[in-house]
Amino acid sequence: MDCKKALTEADGDMARAEELLRVRFGNKASKAAGRIAAEGVVSSFISKDGKTGILLEVNSETDFCAKNEEFLNFSNKLARTILEQNIEDIDSIGRAKINGVTIEELRTQLVGKIGENITPRRFISLSAKGSLYSYIHGSKLGVILDLESGSEELGKDIAMHIAATKPKAINESGIDPEIIDTERRVAIEKAKEAGKPEEMLSKIADGSVNKFLKDITLLNQSFVKDEKVTIQKLLNNNNNATIHSFHIYIVGDGIEKKEEDFAAEVAAVSKG
Repeated sequence: MDCKKALTEADGDMARAEELLRVRFGNKASKAAGRIAAEGVVSSFISKDGKTGILLEVNSETDFCAKNEEFLNFSNKLARTILEQNIEDIDSIGRAKINGVTIEELRTQLVGKIGENITPRRFISLSAKGSLYSYIHGSKLGVILDLESGSEELGKDIAMHIAATKPKAINESGIDPEIIDTERRVAIEKAKEAGKPEEMLSKIADGSVNKFLKDITLLNQSFVKDEKVTIQKLLNNNNNATIHSFHIYIVGDGIEKKEEDFAAEVAAVSKG
């Protein structure tokens, strides 16, 4: 009913309705709207010189398949092949060969053996300005990072930090101004509903936006291993290292998985 009221108030505008819900219930509505479900793995492969690398997602139907050793081996070989054969896009993967056999043939064989649909979904190919580092967490989340003038330990630490905090950008310049405007509007509406004086609204909004940007921009975040140190300070303390880019893949991100109603399914079978 709350969602219906918000949509009515917003004249059917979904984005505006979400803003209204966030004003009333904090960030719960936004988090719920972002829930996704799909299975598979994220894998990476970086060249020995650290100058080129791949981050890849391969999907499966179930988590059981995603833990299968043959599926994991296929995904890892695929990441390496994409880099070594300089494959340019996801549609070209199937035609590439491993030991004389096309990847599409290998995929088809694996599908037949495991009994699930297996699909390479996406990959990003990077050429580093500095050196590339990656971190894979439980095969479900992967990060690849381009770091200049930093050590291997620093690169791995920051990649792990990114996996834990999932920043939206390196700094404020990477954040869409519309997102910042939305945060400001939400903060002002919350302050109004809390009865704050009109002359305080702008200052309250500034504080809210600054906190929001600190939370989602990598350089402003507190380092997960030492909350007293920001990532920017950590870089300064390590030979003035520079982060040129980073990318995060989360398995199933953006895929809407069909919800199965097993009770209804059983009932339908019984009636049949």
